[in-house]
Amino acid sequence: MLKRMILMLAIVLVFVAAIGSVKFFQIKKGMAAQMSYHPPPEAVTTVVAKAEPWQSNLSAIGSVAAVQGVTVSADLPGVIDAISFVSGKPVSKGDVLVRLDTKQEHAQLVAAEAARELARADLDRAKGMLANGIIPQATFDSTSAQFKQADAHVGEIKATIERKTIRAPFSGVLGIRQVNLGQYLEGGAPIVGLQSLRPAYVNFTVPQQEIGALPIGSQVAVTSDAIGGSETGRINALDSTIDEATRHVHVQAVFDNADGKLRPGMFVEAKLPRGSAAQVITLPASAISYAPFGDSVFIVEDVKGPDGKTFRGVRQQFVKLGGSRGDQVAVFTGVKPGEEVVTSGVFKLRPGAAVTVNNTVQPGNNPAPKPEDS
Repeated sequence: MLKRMILMLAIVLVFVAAIGSVKFFQIKKGMAAQMSYHPPPEAVTTVVAKAEPWQSNLSAIGSVAAVQGVTVSADLPGVIDAISFVSGKPVSKGDVLVRLDTKQEHAQLVAAEAARELARADLDRAKGMLANGIIPQATFDSTSAQFKQADAHVGEIKATIERKTIRAPFSGVLGIRQVNLGQYLEGGAPIVGLQSLRPAYVNFTVPQQEIGALPIGSQVAVTSDAIGGSETGRINALDSTIDEATRHVHVQAVFDNADGKLRPGMFVEAKLPRGSAAQVITLPASAISYAPFGDSVFIVEDVKGPDGKTFRGVRQQFVKLGGSRGDQVAVFTGVKPGEEVVTSGVFKLRPGAAVTVNNTVQPGNNPAPKPEDS
């Protein structure tokens, strides 16, 4: 019985050893195949890095404001007798906009002028009588004062009539009419908006550390979808205080606005040049791999594989980026001129991956791109 058990145990051990050796050689063979396997190269596009002049800009969000802007309103109450303007049209300083009914004032003016003529006649007679010693000086002074009062009353009525003729206080462009013919206006009631568009102000804020880079008179360019391009102006003033909450300073720039494209309240993006242009590496934005731990690019070069053979692969290189313009991004450090940088297909690469370059179709690399339907 013991011999049988020993024999069975020996058979089992031999069987396990045979199975183990077979598996060992299978695993060894698989590992060898794994080591010798090279994934197919990834298709990418590349560009040769080169240095270009780059103007560093400070960007800020601004709002357009009129140099002069008011809501024209009625000075005195009255009924609108005539409207002499068209909504949205330009007007010159002094142009009549609205006339209120002044029939009552004109009637009062006729009576006041008659009273003034009577007072003038009394004053002329008093002068002769005073010269002949017929009346005392006090009587003449009273007659003279009555004439002056009558003359002032005429002037008062004329001023009231003039105040009921509402004129443009300055040249500009009118808004939309807010009154109608025959409407009764209270004193101070709005009639129409008036904005002076030439020139125009753009107000924006910048961090306090940028004040030294913004001398009075320096150029500012603003862009907006509404104007379909850019307008160039100059810095007109800096606020005397800095906002304690944001540590930003308010800046005002003035623009000629010859075409009248800048309208009060319009949202614009202001760009201010910082110093002189510098030579930097420019790459398409699609070449940058953005990540929380750092931005990087992939550089194509000869890579040596585990088997000692050389192939075209990629090396991941961390970079320090600057601003952007159009399709391009400025690279301050990490890339040297002449290096071949991957511009598309970055998302599928890893350090040491094999690549094949196909530059038949290249991503955008234009500093001032325009939409295809523009």
